[in-house]
Order: sequence, then C-alpha cells, then structure tokens
Amino acid sequence: MSKFRKLWLPLVAVTLIVSACSSKSDSNGNAAATGSAAPSASASSSKSEADLAFEKGKYDPPIDISTVIMPKEYTKGETKDNNVHDRWMLETLGLKHKNTWYPAGNDQYKQQLQLALTSGEKLPDFVFVPTDAVLTNQLIESGQFMPVDELFEKYAAPVWKEHAKAHPELWYPFTRDGKKWNLPIMEYTDNDDTLLWLREDWMEKLNLTEPKTIADLENIMDKFKNQNPDGLAPKDVYPLAISLKNNTNTWMGGLDWLFGAYGSVQEQWNKDANGNLEYGSVNPGAKQALAKLQEWMEKGYIHPDSALWDEGKSAEIWTKGNAGILPGANWVPDWPAPDLLKNVNGSKYKAYPVPAGPDGQIGTKWQNSGVNSSFMINKDAKHPEALILYYNYLLNNLADPAVGSPYEYGFAQGYDWDIIDGKPTNDKEKIKDFFDKFPYITGPARIPDLYMKTLVKLADGAAPETPYENQLATFRKPENWYAAKVVMSQIDIRKQNYFTGAATPTMISKWNLLRQSELETFNKIIYGKLPVDAFDEFVANWKANGGDQVTQEVNEWFKSVSQ
Repeated sequence: MSKFRKLWLPLVAVTLIVSACSSKSDSNGNAAATGSAAPSASASSSKSEADLAFEKGKYDPPIDISTVIMPKEYTKGETKDNNVHDRWMLETLGLKHKNTWYPAGNDQYKQQLQLALTSGEKLPDFVFVPTDAVLTNQLIESGQFMPVDELFEKYAAPVWKEHAKAHPELWYPFTRDGKKWNLPIMEYTDNDDTLLWLREDWMEKLNLTEPKTIADLENIMDKFKNQNPDGLAPKDVYPLAISLKNNTNTWMGGLDWLFGAYGSVQEQWNKDANGNLEYGSVNPGAKQALAKLQEWMEKGYIHPDSALWDEGKSAEIWTKGNAGILPGANWVPDWPAPDLLKNVNGSKYKAYPVPAGPDGQIGTKWQNSGVNSSFMINKDAKHPEALILYYNYLLNNLADPAVGSPYEYGFAQGYDWDIIDGKPTNDKEKIKDFFDKFPYITGPARIPDLYMKTLVKLADGAAPETPYENQLATFRKPENWYAAKVVMSQIDIRKQNYFTGAATPTMISKWNLLRQSELETFNKIIYGKLPVDAFDEFVANWKANGGDQVTQEVNEWFKSVSQ
C-alpha cells in the first residue's frame, strides 16, 4: 500500500477538479453496513459475503466485476489491463475487472449502450449513465436493471446518505414508480453560481461602491462608459459583457441574475407560490427584465454583437478591456481573468454580489443538486453492492485525509506525487512523468459542499490545516477565495431548475418551436425591433401552442417523483 495515496488533481478553470470528503469511516475507511434485509434475490444470494466485505473493507478472496471505464490516459508503459488504478483496486478492495467496457468517448459509449439494449447483448454489472434524461429513461424501461433504494440505504457511506437526505431532488431524474434506479455520483454544489466580476481598478478610480441594486449597477455602467478611467471613448466601451446566442441562463455572460431581480429565472422551471412548477421565461417578471435590457442596449451598455456571441466569446470584450462587468462563477480568476491582466496594464478585478431589483428581489440559477452522473446496477450482477464499496472508499479515503494519512500526499508515489529533494510534492513541474489521470470507475470523489466551505474558510483568514485545505490554498487564488465567500453570502437567492426528467410528450413535438419563438422574441425586444409589450403576445401564443400542455405534463412528472 505504500505507493497508493490520496488523490490530488490540479484545479483549473472550467474543468475544476478537486477531491473532497468530510465523512468519518471505520478502521478500514469504509462506512459500516447498516440497514435492513437484502434488497433482492441477487443481493440475498451474496448477503453474507457482501456484509463481510463491508466489515473488512475488501472482498477476500477477490471478486470479478464488469463496468465502464471512460477514456483515460496511461503512462509508464501501463495499459488498460495493467495500470496503477487496477493494481490498487485489487490490493485494497479485492476487486478486479472482467469483461469491462472501454469506450472511446461519450458519444461512442451512448451508441454502444443503445445497440446493446436493442440487440440483447450482455451489459456490464455497473453501467455508467451520463447526465441524459432520455438515456436514463431508456435504461429504466429496458427492465435490465434493479432498483437501488435498499442497497443505498444499507451500504452507502454516511456522507453520501447525508447529502441525498438534504437534497431529495437529486433522486428526481432517477425515480420511477416510487423506486430509485440510479446511484448518484456526487459533484460540487455552487461552483457555477452567478456573481458579477467588475473592473476594480475602474471602481477605485471612479470612487464607486458596491452595486446593491439594479439602479446602482446602471450608475456604474454609465460611469464606465461615459467617464472611462482608461480614457476610452464611449463608443469603445460596452460595460456589460453578455451572451445572447443560445441560452441566456448560462455559465458565463448569463442574465439569470437580471431576470431574478424581477422575480423569475428564465429558461428553467421554478416553483411558484403554490409549489407548482412554472417556466420562468413566461413569468411576468421576465417582461420587466426584457424592458431593462432594451434600455441598456439603446444606451450602449451592451455590445450589439452579443446575439452572435457564445459564452466564451462574451468574455473576450471584458478581457480585452472594453467591458467592465462580466457575469460568471467563482472560478473566473483561473479563466478568463488572466487574459485581462495580460491585455490591460494595471487592471484589477473583484467579485461582487448580484444586485436586487426595484422591489428588493434577488435571484440566480443554482448549479445542481450535487450530482454529475450516475450508475445503474445490472439485475444479474452477482455482487450488486460492489460499486458502493468502491465509491465509499473513494469518499472516505481519497478526498480529505488527515495529516499522516496514507493518502496524505497523493494517490500513487511516482505518479501524482513524489519525494523531491527529500520533501513530498504534488508540483507537476517538478515530478518527472507527472500523471494524475487515473481511470477511476466513478471519477474522483467530490463532497458537494466541502470545496466552497474550504474557500470561505481561507477567505476568512484561517490557516489551512488539512492536506485538502493546503492544496486549495496553494492552487486557488485569493480572488477565488473571496468570490466563494460572495457566492455563499447569497446562498438563499439561488433558484433551482426543478424539471430534470425526460422530455414530455408535448415537449417532444412542440418544444423546439416554443423555444425558437422565445429566443427570437426576446432578442427582438432587446434590440428594439419589437416593443416590450410584444412579450404579452409571446406568452399568449406560447401557452396556446403547447406551453400550457407542457406545463401540465411537467407538473404531473414533478408530483410523480416528489411525493
């Protein structure tokens, strides 16, 4: 075991990857088995062996499992049949691969999976399911998988159960006929929540303070454009960098915060006052947001090419120094902020909370319920609990170890950490053949709330105490720490998209046209080609042309999974 240590992955921009865990484990680093009887005949046949494996923390003698390993790189002459991860898995957990799928990519995997379903090909014991409501429903309907309710309750690690209990909505995409069919693989929460990144050097030179309201923000935009501290002419400054090309409720240059200031988040299904779901883009508040955007476009606060810009392109006007406000997430200091510092001498940036509307309302999208994918269990699996043992171990051991833990410095010495000049290091610039792309079955373990909590702790001035905290202190910028604190200071304003099921029957036939009408109408209103009152006609047509039926179907689905 001396070569195998805690996973550490560098944290970078959009593909932010940090392992995290705060749960307690038994002496073997695994959650103790609790709960009731075995969930199925298949599980019952191996109950004694399964319970013994969870007590010991491994299968002894080892067992074979089949699963799906998504594309990974190998190094040091290793292969999919002989690599550091599989040697560790056999030694530590008593698990070895047999008849495992190794697809070339996500699209190829989906095709392979759907072909297997139609041809009757034998499926692996544990089937990886990307975030895809249609595929999830196809797999449930195939009849080839078992419910996971009782297995999860009996064997899942406490931290896994606690998060699921706190966020029951994570089960909604996986629920059918009152049963849960997928094991959720956890993701960070609040990592993509919206805040506003402002040119702090402009704020300082103009003696401006935090924009607490939309009116405050308008004053700032006016000053940025017409009294530009860098001496730019008004025609060269478009203060607000946004994307209008595809989705306006998005991860960079989005407008969820503006619609939220008028009581609704667009392009998602929100709860109304009665607890029913409504489509945010037809809420009356959306009309007020569109009116404000039309006004801002007329004043030159928004670039006229925004309708042609996707998320990445929307950031360029900010990084080139021609915009002063970029809606984005806490990780903007990693990308694209370095381009701003490179392009504009003396530039500074800072995260600010999203402002309130005229009635004091504040709202933005919420990233997710802490799930990035899932696994389904073949009803013929001989050891259906084995994947839970594996994932429990990752959660309990490879995420947030204490000082002195066997995983303190990394997963495997000579791969993602090594001893250099007599000291352990994770610095990939110092380690020859640095390698951290281990083919974890589930992907690296992530505890949903630990990442943001740790950044807030650092922002509050606390010294890092654990290896995990030290990694974040080293590889996250102080601007990022502060941004996380801003996000969490407004945690109550985040609005979840409650519809996570497959397209309803009416959606299949009419949603593309409804969505196209929405995009065209909204853009024409923003650009002044239609009056703001055109919103009312759009809503009436949306409802008459299928929107009301979609709303009814969405609510029927919601009741079926939430009650």
